[in-house]
Amino acid sequence: MEPRCSVLVLALALAAALSVAVAYDPLDPNGNITIKWDIMSWTPDGYVAVVTINNFQMYRQIMAPGWTVGWTWAKKEVIWSMVGAQATEQGDCSRFKGNIPHCCKRTPAVVDLLPGVPYNQQIANCCRGGVISAYGQDPGAAVAAFQVSVGQAGTTNRTVKVPKNFTLLGPGPGYTCGPAKIVPSTVFLTPDRRRKTQALMTWNVTCTYSQHLASKYPSCCVSFSSFYNDTIVPCAKCACGCEHKTCVQCVSGDSKRPLAVTGKRARAAAARGHRDKEAPLLQCTTHMCPVRVHWHVKLNYKEYWRAKIAITNFNYRMNYTQWTLVAQHPNLDNITEVFSFDYKPVVAYGSINDTAMFYGLKYFNDHLMQAGPYGNVQSEVLMRKDASTFTFRQGWAFPRKIYFNGDECQMPPPDAYPYLPNAALPAPVASLGAAVVAVMAFLVLVMV
Repeated sequence: MEPRCSVLVLALALAAALSVAVAYDPLDPNGNITIKWDIMSWTPDGYVAVVTINNFQMYRQIMAPGWTVGWTWAKKEVIWSMVGAQATEQGDCSRFKGNIPHCCKRTPAVVDLLPGVPYNQQIANCCRGGVISAYGQDPGAAVAAFQVSVGQAGTTNRTVKVPKNFTLLGPGPGYTCGPAKIVPSTVFLTPDRRRKTQALMTWNVTCTYSQHLASKYPSCCVSFSSFYNDTIVPCAKCACGCEHKTCVQCVSGDSKRPLAVTGKRARAAAARGHRDKEAPLLQCTTHMCPVRVHWHVKLNYKEYWRAKIAITNFNYRMNYTQWTLVAQHPNLDNITEVFSFDYKPVVAYGSINDTAMFYGLKYFNDHLMQAGPYGNVQSEVLMRKDASTFTFRQGWAFPRKIYFNGDECQMPPPDAYPYLPNAALPAPVASLGAAVVAVMAFLVLVMV
């Protein structure tokens, strides 16, 4: 093989490997969202299917305004009706006389219905406004479903063509969906659990999340402090990017009045018009992050030590409902008590238990309010020391990684961590002590 060809092959292989690795989360290696289609009955020109969206991600949920699922029909299918969801656009249905389909677009986009819709428009696990909980936080709410009646499609397992080019917004970009794969039909139990039924045909679509696809910059940052050092290590400057904030307004303090912009930014803001109302409105900070997580090493006991965690929201236009915080630290395998937060271990690799997921107590602090006096939640974690590993030296007491709502936060540089003061005596005191010892030794020798 010629050198040029070998280099090209190597580059393609590397690109393929990176495309796979970019959606891999080492703390949740099996996390994904699976979209399952179950054909429940045949109709004269198609079928009725129940579509189920299962979130198998341990600590990443889908927040408001919720999920959007899209696909491309393989033939000329239409959606006659839907229960528990709706297509965002009807499309061109002018060729139909009499009954008009719900959607005629070849690439429909489907969203959940809002809570409170009439019962005849609901099915189980629908109508939550597109919000899906993380599986590790609330497995019962980590699922959504809707029913769709498809026309101008096949009416047997052999003539049905599965849709292609699936997309998932949750609610923004970041998810990549694979092709639909026909799998063994789903089996159901009747309400009395004495009889099994099964779908006529089933296919699955697996979607994985990549933070790099969702945003070029992090969405949160981490700051540190400790009882043994007066230094407070802030979030890094421009931790969440500064040069890209042409579509993000910020306000100074509590004024809630956006700072004036000039030049290109002013022209861009004018061109956006009403869309600025939906753009993030952040409190102006040096880090420009919507969320900051602060880890404070608070107290040291004989057999235990205590850390305080505080989460602050700097976004005036965003509330975080059912938020999650994941921390990686070697002593999290020995948590004694967590105050004000719920806690679950995240065990991704067998016996390695160095990761914990924290989330708010229901109806107490599971809702991180928008920026302002109530835009923060905090708790403390009490951990038992392991004599073989515990130390305050070299930043050991601070977490290795922090995730907020499934996105990894920007950590401070390691050389900026609060250091443990040197236990040795200061140089003048040490030299004075040595001089005293020398004089006393000399006197002893003279007396002898």
